[in-house]
Amino acid sequence: MIGAFKKIWDFAGSERKNINKSVAVSFLNAVFHMFEVGAIYFIILALTEGERGTQPAWTALALMLVSVIGCGVTTSVSKMQQTHAGYFMAANERITIGNRLKSVPMGFFNENSLGEVTGVCTTVLGNIESMVPMVLVNILGGLIGTVVFTAMLLVFDWRIGLIALAGMLLYFAVLSSMQRRSAAIAPDAQKSQTELTAAVLEYVQGMSVVKSFHLSGRGDKKLQDALEYSRRSNLEMEELLTPYSILQELILQVAGTGMMLAAVLCWINGTQTLAGALMSIVMSFLVFGQIKLFGMGVTMLRLAASGIDRTLETEHMEQMDERGEALSPKNHEITFENVHFLYENREILHGISVTLPDKTTTAVIGPSGSGKTTLVNLIARFWDTDSGCVKIGGRDVRDYTLESLMNQISMVFQNVYLFADTIENNIKFGKPDATHEQVAEAARKACCDDFIEALPDGYQTVIGEGGATLSGGEKQRISIARAMLKDAPIVILDEATANVDPENEDRLQKAIEALTRDKTIVMIAHRLKTVKNADQILVVDDGRIVQQGKHQDLIGQPGIYADFVLGRREAAGWKL
Repeated sequence: MIGAFKKIWDFAGSERKNINKSVAVSFLNAVFHMFEVGAIYFIILALTEGERGTQPAWTALALMLVSVIGCGVTTSVSKMQQTHAGYFMAANERITIGNRLKSVPMGFFNENSLGEVTGVCTTVLGNIESMVPMVLVNILGGLIGTVVFTAMLLVFDWRIGLIALAGMLLYFAVLSSMQRRSAAIAPDAQKSQTELTAAVLEYVQGMSVVKSFHLSGRGDKKLQDALEYSRRSNLEMEELLTPYSILQELILQVAGTGMMLAAVLCWINGTQTLAGALMSIVMSFLVFGQIKLFGMGVTMLRLAASGIDRTLETEHMEQMDERGEALSPKNHEITFENVHFLYENREILHGISVTLPDKTTTAVIGPSGSGKTTLVNLIARFWDTDSGCVKIGGRDVRDYTLESLMNQISMVFQNVYLFADTIENNIKFGKPDATHEQVAEAARKACCDDFIEALPDGYQTVIGEGGATLSGGEKQRISIARAMLKDAPIVILDEATANVDPENEDRLQKAIEALTRDKTIVMIAHRLKTVKNADQILVVDDGRIVQQGKHQDLIGQPGIYADFVLGRREAAGWKL
């Protein structure tokens, strides 16, 4: 238990001060409960001694008022401190994970399920933020209350106090055994929850595929397995805890009955007054009520600690070295020097050496899986090379801080992601301090001002997560407007016009050409009109540059580029 509590303490970080305040206030809360016991004692004493005056009643009332007000205030303050600690330690960890993900190589998201991280940030940390306050309330309050009431019993009548103490020791022994047993399966229960979250997330995101192939009930085996795993692990936990819970309750009932019998026997043989015997019976209910709270807290403590262990596994995510400088190069020539890159122990790029001159356009083409996207992403340091280096302005990209590196680059992906926010904020994502006029100008150049202004709230229209409420072409144009507004000296385009409507393609192409003038442009392209005007064309195949030059140089050479041009011309000749 101490080890599990230490995990919460270490995990709390800056919230430890609130836990400390909660401990102090919990002690005061137990003291105020003692006034309640005192009020009961005065009433019992008056009744057993036949006192008919109002003084005992007024004394008991005063003590009860002090107890009720004191307990109310201390309980409120204590719970506020504990709730603050629980929610903010979870919030701080979510921020930490978010910051850590910024430095994770993009390859991480292929090797690890995004649902796993989502499960930690939602289900696991959600359990932590709700359980930690209850753990602190029950353990701290129950332990302090148990100690205080046991001390009172020992002082009041040591014989009855010893019976209560014996019951507590047996209770703690059973509780300790239960914790040792549950420690073995608690991590499995936590894992089942994160896997269930991951499976549900994947199933919902792939719902269009499920429906289009009519796979509901058949194609969701992974989801069904995750549900079964969650059901089985939770049942195992309950089946383990239930016998222990019954035994704990039985021990407390037997101990409580023993205290009552002892109190009656002591009164019968004259070693205890009637008031003392009745008070001992009352105390038997109060003292064991506190220890039950403690036991509930310890049971939840194991789950909370297991959740913390699960969360801390995210610390082992691979991080890129960010010990760079805030650089701003005078020129933006991009150089690959003998670059080798491996993915899952398979070499993707084999000794790439090429220069992309400053303020020129380089088109990268090649068959699917040739390594062209990997090549381009190394510029933005989505991954780090395994050997060799990529340089911008004569400096290795690893010499830059991540922030200063990304200040040099604007990227437009083929698969666009937009945030659940206003259209204006999505366009301003790369330049948060941009004015509305600058946003509108970028949107106009990206040919998306017409459909934006047609929306009910215009630029303040909130779009769904991932841009779900927009068409593919609309999302693509907003992404291009975002890159235009950032106005970085290097622009990377991954087939930027892939999802653009034919009637807007020419306008958009001219806008891109105008905005990218005097910049270093790298584009992955599949359209002939995009490629043939490039200053340099790189043909990538099987992780190597197999052809390099201008359109007029490569068109006369047998190879992939000539086949590419021929294929595009044949496709353009097809008519319905």
